[in-house]
Amino acid sequence: MAVTDTAIEAIKQMIVSGELQPGDRLPREADLAARLGLSRNSLREAVKALALIRVLEVRQGDGTYVTSLDPALLMETMAFVLDLQQDASVLEFFEVRRILEPAAAARAAVRMADAEVAAMRALLDDLGEDPSADDQLACDVEFHRLLAIGSGNRTLASILESFRQPTYRARIWRGLTQTGAVHRSLAEHRSILDAIAAREPEVARAWATVHVAGVERWLNEMVGPEPDGAPAVLRTASAASPRPPNHSIRRLP
Repeated sequence: MAVTDTAIEAIKQMIVSGELQPGDRLPREADLAARLGLSRNSLREAVKALALIRVLEVRQGDGTYVTSLDPALLMETMAFVLDLQQDASVLEFFEVRRILEPAAAARAAVRMADAEVAAMRALLDDLGEDPSADDQLACDVEFHRLLAIGSGNRTLASILESFRQPTYRARIWRGLTQTGAVHRSLAEHRSILDAIAAREPEVARAWATVHVAGVERWLNEMVGPEPDGAPAVLRTASAASPRPPNHSIRRLP
């Protein structure tokens, strides 16, 4: 194991054991390096690495502190990595959403407060029955955010939020190209919410599965390998489907 990795593991164990709590300040660099039997340079590199993933916070002139370790804070790194993924992997993101989001919906049916259910109902009501694709997409993003929060599990909510950007472009494309997609999505949102309001977790789980699987199924139909074996790309939409201004786009917009 590299010396820097050893230093990272040592600091992690101090946090896991409870010796260092969220918000605690690390011992002085010289003292901690001597205690761990490491050079100060190795310790410094370990601190930089842990600061990058939001485990530690370096405050100039004050010292190094353990962050709050809040799941949303720690998941920021994963969200950044996911944003860098290529379009060909978007199907994998939807597969994970299909596993996690129904679980969130089922938990929300048990845990979500009545006031939160009412807020989600108002969100859908304000959208109206004939929304534009842009308005529906904005509502879609907020609906799923509130649903994840309503699960009562901050880690689950943070993971689902990290999948928002990688799947966002596919959802835009579906709204533009698939006839009836906007109204279908709104109807499915209402069915999910009705099940949550009725405190029926398995019904909420089933409707959430149908909802995410519908987008995934459409994407499977639209994405395929290039003849030369290049990574998967979005197939050209049918002539009857509206297209974005740049008809030459070969990848997800």
